[in-house]
Amino acid sequence: MKSPVLFLLLSSLLSSCVGYPRLLSYPFDPGGRSLNSGASEQNPQISGRFVVFSSDRRGSQDIYMFDTITRNLIDLPGLNSLDTIASHPSASSDGKYIVFAGSRQGRSDIFLFDRETRQLRKLTANLSTEVRNPTISADGTRIAFETTVNGQWDIWVYNRTGDRLNIPQDPR
Repeated sequence: MKSPVLFLLLSSLLSSCVGYPRLLSYPFDPGGRSLNSGASEQNPQISGRFVVFSSDRRGSQDIYMFDTITRNLIDLPGLNSLDTIASHPSASSDGKYIVFAGSRQGRSDIFLFDRETRQLRKLTANLSTEVRNPTISADGTRIAFETTVNGQWDIWVYNRTGDRLNIPQDPR
């Protein structure tokens, strides 16, 4: 059985904290209204004041965002869908954009959610291959993820509008 308390190790590189890594502990909430619940919390990522994670606390695997300053879950209307298994979320440092992998009917895609407009967009609609493990840049302009387009796991980078960016490689 999983421990009812989720501990996150934060380093000064991942947050605005100065100094040494810190261990944070948030109380357990059996009603699922806090960071820690009796459900399975997976893939937590810290970005600025926010923690994003996937959880099955409502009977389907959805994305959640927790504000470490207000110590509350943030409402994400329009993000989670009953027919999509969501995983591996990442957020921009201001929390405006959330990117995650979603699986629907055996097909995986990368999705971008804009918290201000409440719009969810599929970034990889034109790819007919497996994708996984997205991450978004701190300013929310670039999204990197793994794809098997070339028959192996490669990392691709897209901009927020869903266009692939050609990142120059070291010719050595």
